[in-house]
Amino acid sequence: MSVDVISTPETERFAPRGPALSPSRAIDFKQCPLKYRLRVIDQIREPPSRVAVRGTVVHAVLEALFGLPATERGIEAAAALIEPAWAGVRESRPEVEALIPEAELHAFLAEVRTLVGVYFRLEDPTGFDPESCETYIEAELPDGTPLRGIVDRIDRSDDGELYVIDYKTGRAPGLTYETRALFQLKFYALVLLRTQGRAPAELRLMYLADGVTLTYTPDPEELLRFERILSALWAAIVTAAETGEFPPSPSWLCEYCDFKRLCPEFGGTPPPFPSGEDEADAITPEPTAS
Repeated sequence: MSVDVISTPETERFAPRGPALSPSRAIDFKQCPLKYRLRVIDQIREPPSRVAVRGTVVHAVLEALFGLPATERGIEAAAALIEPAWAGVRESRPEVEALIPEAELHAFLAEVRTLVGVYFRLEDPTGFDPESCETYIEAELPDGTPLRGIVDRIDRSDDGELYVIDYKTGRAPGLTYETRALFQLKFYALVLLRTQGRAPAELRLMYLADGVTLTYTPDPEELLRFERILSALWAAIVTAAETGEFPPSPSWLCEYCDFKRLCPEFGGTPPPFPSGEDEADAITPEPTAS
């Protein structure tokens, strides 16, 4: 299925120096070890989707919006940032132009404008200043499991409490995808618990397609249980990298997978597995912008 954003040089600047676990890649391995391998170890880049490009432009607009003084963060100012944001994405990933030909550009930018408009229904950006936007966070668990990711926005209240906000340009999830969404929120909460000494007061996913906000108030004991899950998952990934065993895991999600041509379940053959030290270095997941 499509991701919410695409990788650009701006997100790739956060690329970690060593092996680590990110929310998206952790979910990849849980869903299908072969998919994880092809994305992370073989580093096969998937073609961007129109939906993912739209998500990237929306994220760029909202990041730029918070670069303005608070009093200037009106909806008109946000609308004026859309075309520059699209130009920036197009410059960094020229192949996206083929997805949005000139004849469809007006409609595409109108979709972006609609999503940005929904954001203004969810909160007033003139009433506060975020502590940071597009924040790279990382932590190492006591057993050595490394965690990394990128958070769209972190706010800090006057009493020092942290609030994590992540934008999604799709609709609020049903039960299946709510589990995935909560996995991401718990991941961020755990990293901040380990780096800040206490968990965030609240984490929010803002779904701009339907104006729904999913909130999560972390429980430290629950996060410690989640920590054990991540440690076990990382140990399984390291073992798989050492043995080269990343089996496919067929499910209904295969319908949306770009790697069918390389999957034995569909008559494909994966590339030869790297040997020597390469596979240990290659388990580094790319950072998750959203």
